[in-house]
Amino acid sequence: MIRLFKHYVPLPLFLMAVTEAAVLFGSMYAGASLRFLWEDVGDIRLIGPIFPRALVFTAVMLSILTAFGLHQRDVRVEGQWGYLVRFFASFAVGLVAMLLIFYVVPKLHLGRGAFALVFLFAFVGTALARLIFVRLFKLDAMRRRVLLLGAGSRSARVEGLERDEQGHRKFNLVGCLPLTNSECCLDRTRILHDKGTILSVAKKYKIDEIIVGVRERRGGGLPADQLLECKLAGIEVVDLPSFYERETGQIQVESLNPSWMIFSDGFKRSPFKDLTKRTFDVAASGGLLLLTLPVMLATTLLIWLESGSPIFYRQERVGELGRIFRVLKFRSMRQDAERDGVPQWAKKQDARVTRVGRIIRILRIDELPQVFNVFRGDMSFVGPRPERPYFVDDLAKKISYYPSRHTVKPGITGWAQIRYPYGATVEDALQKLQYDLYYVKNHTLFLDLIILFQTAQVILFGKGAR
Repeated sequence: MIRLFKHYVPLPLFLMAVTEAAVLFGSMYAGASLRFLWEDVGDIRLIGPIFPRALVFTAVMLSILTAFGLHQRDVRVEGQWGYLVRFFASFAVGLVAMLLIFYVVPKLHLGRGAFALVFLFAFVGTALARLIFVRLFKLDAMRRRVLLLGAGSRSARVEGLERDEQGHRKFNLVGCLPLTNSECCLDRTRILHDKGTILSVAKKYKIDEIIVGVRERRGGGLPADQLLECKLAGIEVVDLPSFYERETGQIQVESLNPSWMIFSDGFKRSPFKDLTKRTFDVAASGGLLLLTLPVMLATTLLIWLESGSPIFYRQERVGELGRIFRVLKFRSMRQDAERDGVPQWAKKQDARVTRVGRIIRILRIDELPQVFNVFRGDMSFVGPRPERPYFVDDLAKKISYYPSRHTVKPGITGWAQIRYPYGATVEDALQKLQYDLYYVKNHTLFLDLIILFQTAQVILFGKGAR
């Protein structure tokens, strides 16, 4: 993992994105040069400078690949065929996008022959780069060798993080050194019985990183002097909450304590940061409003034809610092959806949802009117999902640190929305809170842009809609 603007990015993914950028950028020069290879040297000068064309082409294609979910932590999606469909679809959309750009900005126009070669080089080069990276990073030699200190319930979670959802190994958990006689929650075959210092064990097994999963650290429970030896020897030492944050994009509530939150390098606010985010909110929401205005007008008409007015649904939600505001959405349920007055979680195949409502929920069109909440300052474009006061009061009693998600403005989309499907239980709320806490700790304009691009795949493929 590497850290870019406070956000953890898997090293293979980062290197692949950089390689793809180089391939896409170079494809523009290669295609244009090959087109005029056997013609007069002066002919290539007639099309104008290549650099701005290469820059725009690279930016557009990388954005579309990201929007199709091909630059995310779990690069393999929905099996091999699902991955190929997304890859081909991204280049098809990229072709259309570039043709539109050529039409809108004639100075960037490239001849059909030259652009055909550019696109061919880009497609083949990107496909080969991805194939090489997939095969290269399957090698065990490319994975970190990890040693775990402590064998309790918190440490046992590390064992589950060793492989991704498709069963591919992300790191090599060499073994575990239990430092006390407490109950062991790991697979017994993982336990190391070597004697000697932690440094000697780490050198024996060629350890790259030591994860400290010890709960009780007072009274000699944590051998700080031995860990310092390991750190000075060049072995990385990380505590369990930081490791979990890095590997999952979550902050594990179970292993969290106030001191870690206080002394960590996140959870910071500043006037400049707030101004930057507000500027981004207004610009992004304004652009979204212009792009989706025809869709919103059509949705208004369809809702009115199916079930009459009201078209919009106003509901109290909890905002920044616990302030109550009324969120605006397209009505997707019957008018008597909560006739008994008791708030309810949305369910799969919810009978209260209308036919039009089901479609706009899948496509997330019902969320579009929230751009007006962003303009008013009640919400941000990116942030934790705003919840109803009834559920907030209930979840705050059941889940530790739940109110911490309200230290930033709620958003139309967010880190939890793109990383976790729609939740309707307390366990779902806990999982989403852990993503929300990661966002609260690390939110920057860079992370907001990543979320914005990856929200497109949620809309395109209906992830999490209910």
